[in-house]
Amino acid sequence: MLSVILITKNEAHNIAECLASVAFADEWIVVDSGSRDETVAIAKQHGAKVSVTSDWPGFGKQKNRALDLATGDWILSIDADERVTPELAAEIKAAIAQTNTNLSANVFYMPRRTSFCGQWIDHCGWSPDRVVRLFRRGTARFNDNLVHESLHMVASKAGIQHLKSPLLHNSYPTPNHYWDKLKIYSEAWAAQKYARGEQTGIVRALLASVVAFIRSYIIRLGFLDGGLGFVVCQMQAQATFYKYFQLYYLTALKRKLQEQEGA
Repeated sequence: MLSVILITKNEAHNIAECLASVAFADEWIVVDSGSRDETVAIAKQHGAKVSVTSDWPGFGKQKNRALDLATGDWILSIDADERVTPELAAEIKAAIAQTNTNLSANVFYMPRRTSFCGQWIDHCGWSPDRVVRLFRRGTARFNDNLVHESLHMVASKAGIQHLKSPLLHNSYPTPNHYWDKLKIYSEAWAAQKYARGEQTGIVRALLASVVAFIRSYIIRLGFLDGGLGFVVCQMQAQATFYKYFQLYYLTALKRKLQEQEGA
């Protein structure tokens, strides 16, 4: 039995197509963090079991909530802006059937292909992008990161294999989608670093943004993606500066409050 898990908030424009792409699964678990649109209603219409939470503990913990609600022997974790192609669906079903027979693997990587403003980006550090999304229950859980969560293997014999067909990621149909996500992820990243006692400065933020552009545009061949490749690399540099500046701001604010208390 295969359970699909995903977390949502205001994904009415995505959720129907996402769930349609995984219609081959046996169970669909949606954990929603208070959508103000029709996300919950649409998910239920497509047969999903929906749980609405009143708080937001971060991406990792929220995904573990969805994982804990799933009942299948196999788990497929996806995001609302991702699509499983028919080719990938066939690979997933074949992989489950094969491993149920010979127990050769419990965890599967799959390549992910991301689009920006209608163009697939094949370089810039966006590709190749291999993500763990399919795993046998009990072999993996998400870490507790507020942002950029990842799966951690919790079973000692979690054999790993790779699927070939890409998972499609339609994350940035417009520039505004990029900037909206940038704000959410950057502030969460800064809050996470700040909570761990990390600090930074303006110079480091500037240098980090320059390095980010060089790495994505030159080292990771972003120039091969043409004009939009340049735009993606430039926006990644801006995103890098913003998250470091946000951490600097939190650090400076704390210092200012301490000075006021000591005055």
